[in-house]
Amino acid sequence: MPSITAVDLFCGVGGLTHGLRKAGIGVVAGYDIDAACEWPYEKNNGRAKFHRADVGELTGAQIDAHFGRNKDSISLLAGCAPCQPFSAYSLHKTDESDARWPMLEHFGRIVEECLPTLVTMENVPQVRKHAVFAGFVQTLRDNDYQVSVSIVKCEEYGIPQARARLVLLASRLGELKLRDRDPKRDRRRTVRSAIQGMQALGAGEASQHDPIHRTSRLTELNERRIRAARPGGSWRDWDPDLLAPCHKSETGQSFPGVYGRMDWDFPSPTITTQFYGFGSGRFGHPEQDRALSLREGAILQTFPRGYQFVKAGERIHMTTVGRLIGNAVPVRLGQVIGESLMAHVEDHTCQATRTH
Repeated sequence: MPSITAVDLFCGVGGLTHGLRKAGIGVVAGYDIDAACEWPYEKNNGRAKFHRADVGELTGAQIDAHFGRNKDSISLLAGCAPCQPFSAYSLHKTDESDARWPMLEHFGRIVEECLPTLVTMENVPQVRKHAVFAGFVQTLRDNDYQVSVSIVKCEEYGIPQARARLVLLASRLGELKLRDRDPKRDRRRTVRSAIQGMQALGAGEASQHDPIHRTSRLTELNERRIRAARPGGSWRDWDPDLLAPCHKSETGQSFPGVYGRMDWDFPSPTITTQFYGFGSGRFGHPEQDRALSLREGAILQTFPRGYQFVKAGERIHMTTVGRLIGNAVPVRLGQVIGESLMAHVEDHTCQATRTH
């Protein structure tokens, strides 16, 4: 079977790249503008090279140079254009003046300039509502790609996280789709199955064995709040003196999970860039009086437990590492995408063999 050679645009810390590699795809390069991604991307992803660049300034020729057009290789351009402008979490605070908005257009432009065999794009489901997504799909179809779009519930594919994502697959070889859920390979996982057994920590503590297993401090008031929180409950269960001003406003009624604890026997909420903050969502540990550690957030994003985010001895900034983890494509989702593409290429190869 021909091998697949991939380039990952908006690669971040390597979640999608790592998943594609686990599926057997050879990722040779990742592009991102965030310098903090370079060391962990290269450290954890074999020979894949990180290129710090603004995707908006890249050309198709630069990307095409990575593929080499070997007759025995299939080219794949993968990526997750910044999803914040389209996310429900943005609360309509972004508009088309946001510098990240046209990144999907640049993705489409690069596809048109280098015409890889395969394309995949992952984003939030809300992106479907925007003209820029319709334009991206039309660009693909105008260039002879068959396009498949799926809304994936991550927990159905073995990711311990209640997270919905849009996955687009496109091919110049023929029709394709995301693989169906396999009950054996894609067993449902919970917070318990993911992080129970991690070293116990207090708020503001770090493990001596794993510096990424560290937690944020809590104010005295938030210490009282988390002690009052029960798994799966909400701030509506609290005494009035613990309520924050946002809870008492009409808009606050829409966010019952803020300052909440996770439940051991359910998937976690969507891991955001603020998952290490107790007040940022339902990110309280099910039992311990603290928010998730950085390592626990990475595990819920299905990064391997040994995935390295910071060089040994370097200072660890919660905001930086939290952003890298929260912005990542879950590794397991990347693997499912990769498996789908590998199966598609195998099917096409078999069909081509039979016709000859």
